[in-house]
Amino acid sequence: MSLRKIVIAIDGYSACGKSTTAKEVAKILGYKYIDSGAMYRAVTHYFLEHYVSLTNPKEIANALDGIKISFHINEDKETETFLNGMNVEKEIRKMKVSDQVSQVSALKPVRTAMVHQQRRLGKDRGVVMDGRDIGTVVFPDAELKVFMTADMQVRAFRRQQELLEKDKLVDLMEVMENIHMRDKIDTTRAESPLRKADNAVGIDTTHITLDEQVDEVIRLAISRILKVSF
Repeated sequence: MSLRKIVIAIDGYSACGKSTTAKEVAKILGYKYIDSGAMYRAVTHYFLEHYVSLTNPKEIANALDGIKISFHINEDKETETFLNGMNVEKEIRKMKVSDQVSQVSALKPVRTAMVHQQRRLGKDRGVVMDGRDIGTVVFPDAELKVFMTADMQVRAFRRQQELLEKDKLVDLMEVMENIHMRDKIDTTRAESPLRKADNAVGIDTTHITLDEQVDEVIRLAISRILKVSF
């Protein structure tokens, strides 16, 4: 008997280790990894490049009609984000995108368009997707839902290290202010606010290693896979 594939939804705050954990879990299980945050970053990048006004519904609608996001695995086995066929992985990680992504992702038309694309990407299951509303909105029927949190200073330090690895030196206070701003927008927005799903498993990553995060999600995933397969 073959094991059934499930949907693993990993939600939580910025810089808690969601994306890194989701990528590793997907590799181990042989699942497809989808970075929903990268999708909103790609939209933000497009809006910035095309000077789309966030207060002009017609401009937003026209822009969204011309946006198609996909993911491809590079030669190093890393997932990269493509916008209309162009690799934008480096561009979407810049601070100018980070400073605007929460405002863009709070817009109802943007969320509607991205949720549609996310559901299409995950329709065959066997997927690990991380974001803010995966377990509550995108895949409310996901077999495994995880919600990650961590101490603010730890999150800021982690994000600063990520930027340093990309040769970007950003002051820790600037990073912390950016995360604080994103938290406020993400948790108070009218459309799909960040919240823990009622049946999500909470994981505080403040004092645990990445390997421990991955091990815990894999343990939970295996128990769910076995449950739906037998």
